[in-house]
Amino acid sequence: MTSNVEWNLDNSYARLPDKFYSQIDPNLVDSPELVILNETLARSLGLDPTLLRTEEAIEVFAGNRIPEGGIALAQAYAGHQFGHFTMLGDGRAMLHGEQITPTGERFDIQLKGSGRTPYSRGGDGRASLGPMLREYIISESMHALNIPTTRSLAVVTTGEPVYRETELPGAVLTRVAASHLRVGTFEFAVRYGTGEELRALADYTIERHYPSVTSTNKNRYIVFLQEVIKRQASLISKWQLVGFIHGVMNTDNMTICGETIDYGPCAFMDKYDPETVFSSIDRDGRYAYGNQPYIGGWNLARFAETLVPLLHEDQDEAVKLAQNELSKYSDLYREYWMSGMRAKLGLFHGKGGAGDGDEVIIDGLLSLMKKYHADFTNTFRSLTMDELDGKEMELFKAPEFTEWHDLWQGRLSEQEETTEDSYELMRRSNPTVIPRNHRVEEALDAAVENEDFTVLENLLAALSNPYDYSKVQREYTYPPDPKVCAGYRTYCGT
Repeated sequence: MTSNVEWNLDNSYARLPDKFYSQIDPNLVDSPELVILNETLARSLGLDPTLLRTEEAIEVFAGNRIPEGGIALAQAYAGHQFGHFTMLGDGRAMLHGEQITPTGERFDIQLKGSGRTPYSRGGDGRASLGPMLREYIISESMHALNIPTTRSLAVVTTGEPVYRETELPGAVLTRVAASHLRVGTFEFAVRYGTGEELRALADYTIERHYPSVTSTNKNRYIVFLQEVIKRQASLISKWQLVGFIHGVMNTDNMTICGETIDYGPCAFMDKYDPETVFSSIDRDGRYAYGNQPYIGGWNLARFAETLVPLLHEDQDEAVKLAQNELSKYSDLYREYWMSGMRAKLGLFHGKGGAGDGDEVIIDGLLSLMKKYHADFTNTFRSLTMDELDGKEMELFKAPEFTEWHDLWQGRLSEQEETTEDSYELMRRSNPTVIPRNHRVEEALDAAVENEDFTVLENLLAALSNPYDYSKVQREYTYPPDPKVCAGYRTYCGT
């Protein structure tokens, strides 16, 4: 059955060789109900929120109907999961196609939790309500924080249970993405496809996400690799600047377009500690907060390996070309991160070059934050508001901090910009609210256990403008009770 909601869908991915996907039939559910709709996102996609609340649209969100102009397919890909190569694919997702917006942009419309596919590997292909609402909260918060991300259009309950450790209410998330092309898609192509199929995938990705590459006089695949490295370095620096921990940085969870994807065991750090891990499946800390920049480089190396057949006809020369580009990643990441940290401290420009005194100021603050178990977000919030007498911040009482503060203030006084300019830069760079773990759990418990979505709606409202510094947001700035949240763990939700 098709939908009469005014979608404007194309299916360019389906024009790739059929090795990259499987066409599937919808897995029907009995009684879907809409529990949350992102009206702002809907309008930006050229969709009428009123029509998206109709029974017909809800059937689309549940996977019972194919939207007009759409298809139903599951994408094939592989990936390195915790360092080990695995054949994967959309085991519980269905791509309807690409919505073309009124401004001509193209976004994948994908259902997550829509049932079994040829890639389900024995799973039921379903999802439960809590993890789908969790992705909605975190992805929309990331968008508000100006971090590239997939987004969430809607969540529907299916009226059917899913069985994990206990019986849980089933749900389907409608995810919107620039695309779902991953490092793992290229790993799949080079491992299981032909050279022509790999080239077709690369050319398609360049045309979709890096069209300027086609006009270069240089080797287009080298420039393609350069651009992907830049986007990933920028993206991961943005994660670090707000204390975001992805939790499962497998290569199948690294998009080629540079968007954050897959909000399973992710979380935001409270107390600053580079070794922070929340994911229940990350037992060795591979994807700890402090390791994320390194893992980004590791994943990019796997991506570069897939491009070797395209970089040069001589394999040894192709490997050298790839290694040359990969060698630039660390400096690129550091450049992006330093720029962001300067902004968080109101520093408009570097002083004296790459090894300048700004590094001493930045690294000095982070060392003190770790030593005194300071809250990451609230430390920068307090500095921005010039409120350093909070009882909850032992850091601000330390003589070492006074010395650091004098050093920082001295640096600010040397700038051409005014003090107010510096604090305005800080307000634009330091969020006052993040989706704190205890607040997210509070919202999910109310929704799943009591069917009360008001807690979630209030949280989303506070998170929608994280740089506002309003009194309304103050209650969402408080860190958790350390006794209550000790040993907090997140789960992948599969």
